[in-house]
Order: sequence, then structure tokens, then C-alpha cells
Amino acid sequence: MTKQDKVNFVIEKLDELYPTIPVPLDHKDPYTLLIAVLLSAQSTDVRVNQITPLLFARADNPYDMVKLSVDEIREIIKPVGLSPMKSKGIYGLSQILIEKYDGKVPKDIELLEELPAVGHKTASVVVSQAFGIPAFPVDTHIHRLMYRWGFSNGKNVVQTERDAKRLFPKELWNRLHLQIIWYGREYSQARGWDLDKDLITKTIGRKAVINDYHKKKNRN
Repeated sequence: MTKQDKVNFVIEKLDELYPTIPVPLDHKDPYTLLIAVLLSAQSTDVRVNQITPLLFARADNPYDMVKLSVDEIREIIKPVGLSPMKSKGIYGLSQILIEKYDGKVPKDIELLEELPAVGHKTASVVVSQAFGIPAFPVDTHIHRLMYRWGFSNGKNVVQTERDAKRLFPKELWNRLHLQIIWYGREYSQARGWDLDKDLITKTIGRKAVINDYHKKKNRN
């Protein structure tokens, strides 16, 4: 199999498994998506989806959000973790959206990255899922699978994103990044990984990864 054959195999299998792709974080517009993605850092989507309805019942737009104090925001979002930093970020970015963008979320990744507590991955998710602009946000699942599949060296997420964008057609980026996340969660987990259920890695995976899996399995 050439690398292009492997890329085509991944695209075909993911389309078979996920012809329709649910968005992991509940939201209704770019602002609520931005807040949800910010909250998801070092937390789970399930936990975030439990907390955002409580927060958005109080404030689902920047104008209402700045009516809350940072402490009030922190109290609501405490279960998702990192609440001191995230509450300051939510309040600060809401102020900036009002002052600079008439309360609207900008569509430009660079402008989003200037907002408090908004990193490259968060900005990429927002432009991709809220505005349909091609981006390839790399989370832990994508980083892990790009390495397991032999598509990236696994050194850092910056390199993984570059490799993903180089290998996959731009018009598929927004779809693929979500498909890979779901695949990683369901078939190629970091812990409790069963290679026999992970058809893609079993078929095209990096030999060192597969050999290491079998060595560990035999030891156990």
C-alpha cells in the first residue's frame, strides 16, 4: 500500500462508519460554540454538555455574559475544571467581542487567537464548525491516530496538523477531523485499545505500533 492508498482507505472507511457526523459539543451559534470549546480544554465533552445549559440559561451571548461577574461564571463552570482561568477568559473575550466586533464572533483564526483563553485548536474548531471554513483542529485522538497510522511522527500537535493538511484534501478537512475524533473514541482508544476492533490501524498502521501492541498483549 502506498501512502496515498492508505489515505484513501482511511477516507473511505470513515465515510462508511460515519456518513453523518454529530458535533460533539452542544451549541446554537458561533458564540455558544466558542464558549463550549473553551470549556472543553482538559475536560470531557459529556461534562461540558452538562454544564453549558446552566451557563447559557444565564447568558448565551456576550452582552448577558458581562452582566455576570467572573466569580459567578466560575461557580457555574467549576465542574469542568480550570474554572479560574476559564471564567476570566469567558468574561474577557465577551468584553472584547462587544467592544471590537459588535458582539459577533470573528471568522478569522488569527483574530480568534487574540481573544483571552482561546488557543489555535479552539479557534480552528470554531471556524470549522461554526463557519464552515476549512481547518483541521488536532485533539488527542487525532494526534494519536495520525501517529498510529504512520501519517505523522507524533512529536507535537503542530506537526500533526501540518501533516494532516498535507495528506488530506482541503475540502474534506472539516468532515475528517470530526470523523477521526469519533473513530478514536470508539475504535482506537489510548487505554484499553483492542487492535482487532481497530480495522484502520490493523490494516495500515505503523509496524512499530502494531508490534508494540502485540508485545504488551503477550506480556499480559
